[in-house]
Amino acid sequence: MSDLAWLATQRLPEVTVHASGVLAQTIRAELRQTRRFRTDVQVAICTTSRVRETTLWPEVEAALPEHGLGVEGFLVVRRGNDLVVAAEGGHGLLYGYFYLLRYFEWMGGDFTVVERPAIPIRMLDHWDEPSGTVRRGYSGGSMFFRDGAVLPDLSRVRAYARLLASIGINAVAFANAELPDVARLAGVFREYGIAVSLAIDFIDDPRDERVARWWSTAISRVYDVVPDLGGLVVRSAGDVEGANLLARAMAPYGGTVFWRVSGAEPDRDWRDRRADRARAAYDEFIPLDGRFEENVVLQVRHGPLDFQVREPVAPLLGELQETVSGIELQVTQEFSGQQQDLCYLGPWWREILQFDTTGSAGHGAATVADRIGAIVAVSNVGDDPNWTGHKLAQSNLYAFGRLAWDPAADPVSLLHEWAAATFAMDDRTRGELVTILAGSWRTYERYTAPLGVGYMVSPETHYGPNVNGYEYSGRGTYHYADRYGVGVDRTVKTGSGFTGQYPEPLASVYEDVYTCPDELLLFFHHVPYDHVLQSGSTVLQHIYDTHFQGYAEVEAMVARWRVIAERFEPAVRENVTARFDGQLANAREWRDQVNTYFFRLSGVPDAHGRTIHG
Repeated sequence: MSDLAWLATQRLPEVTVHASGVLAQTIRAELRQTRRFRTDVQVAICTTSRVRETTLWPEVEAALPEHGLGVEGFLVVRRGNDLVVAAEGGHGLLYGYFYLLRYFEWMGGDFTVVERPAIPIRMLDHWDEPSGTVRRGYSGGSMFFRDGAVLPDLSRVRAYARLLASIGINAVAFANAELPDVARLAGVFREYGIAVSLAIDFIDDPRDERVARWWSTAISRVYDVVPDLGGLVVRSAGDVEGANLLARAMAPYGGTVFWRVSGAEPDRDWRDRRADRARAAYDEFIPLDGRFEENVVLQVRHGPLDFQVREPVAPLLGELQETVSGIELQVTQEFSGQQQDLCYLGPWWREILQFDTTGSAGHGAATVADRIGAIVAVSNVGDDPNWTGHKLAQSNLYAFGRLAWDPAADPVSLLHEWAAATFAMDDRTRGELVTILAGSWRTYERYTAPLGVGYMVSPETHYGPNVNGYEYSGRGTYHYADRYGVGVDRTVKTGSGFTGQYPEPLASVYEDVYTCPDELLLFFHHVPYDHVLQSGSTVLQHIYDTHFQGYAEVEAMVARWRVIAERFEPAVRENVTARFDGQLANAREWRDQVNTYFFRLSGVPDAHGRTIHG
């Protein structure tokens, strides 16, 4: 039996369903396996066309928004002991059912709730290979493939689809799957309102008519087998004509082309300080804005580099005006601990989604969430018994889905939701667990990358410290540390000019060393070690302090866990305890290696006299 994750403890009373169709049948099947409890509340789930079959139909009709609920929206009305969940169709009903499952035992009194997703496409990408390995996967092997084919038993896939639907995910993408396998997978995800897309590499010449004909025929053949295919995710891409070729072939079927944006930068010479990988995506795609077909979504990484633990928001997300954009995040923790180290990313994602792309902080402000038409992330699941390797990493998957639905949701509240639904525990234990998780991203940042510096990781694994691991590579230079200072000059005045890709007043904020936020200072500026931060500390002392602090915070997390560990089932206790042991060792290596590196370069000791291994 699969780990039930956040569906482990939830229960409902008897529910009547006034609806028909595939997703209504899914709801009925869900209700048959949902744990029951007795209550006087009468619950009904119905389509708006059948709402008059319920006692609360006048209240429901009065609460319907003027422009309707849309395909995925729903409303919940409670008056006394009557409660109705209503939606226009199956997708909204399914999300309304899971809303009910999530909150029913916390509901009290009369209320009316109207829910609609903020972002239309909410997708997880899966880089599983047919062999059963997972690229950028840290939770075992593939749950979909083995030995070149899809697994014969898809019961675990069905359990996964159920988890995704419960948090509002409506799309998934797979790479390298054969058409019959795609059809089998699509059949399972369809039961939960989730569209399947295919990831491809497009390296053909789009100006060759034979290429256009081939893709038109191939896409037609796919839709014959999977008529509700969501689209194509293009991982390795050429130019705008390639995107438009695919988009035109997809258009008759309602399909979308997700064109992953990375920027086709050449190898960088580390000797050239003006060569800057961060510029590449903007430089390539801003001149193309408005030239893409309407069913193309430019899938932009949240930062200008590559999912580092701290980066500025990619300027492309705010500057595309005539092309639909989507943001790409990583639930799989490639550069944030790889599900070995605890790193709850919900606060970081909310910060990104709520980032004001205009910098105006007032009238005319437009957040990232306001601008995008899709939110996509590389999934963190595998065939590990608990889905995510580290049991507590399930919180990242949960938070991604919930923030994709509502980008303004409070990440700490989401932790309480997740913990209460995942574990049978008292409120005090839940509070301790949430405390451990809530600050873990900041803790990870403190003991790894200081002030916006990235890529101080082992090049092959991307786990563990290697301060100069990428510093002389063709991918760029990321810290330029020498005996006098550290950081990358990305200013217009003296550096690569990257700050100029942002609109005013953001460009000026980042350009000025004294107004640039401390947490991004070394991403935008090369400064001497004695430069004083807005916090009042020098850059070098900040590096020392945060690495000591980060390690101490991991020690505190471990101590908190030991106090509550016995309250969890043995499998959870053993899994989390082992991961914390590894994290403590990793944090120690980061602390000692980074601090020693900068002490040896600068010759300046720690102001507090703590041990640095010179």
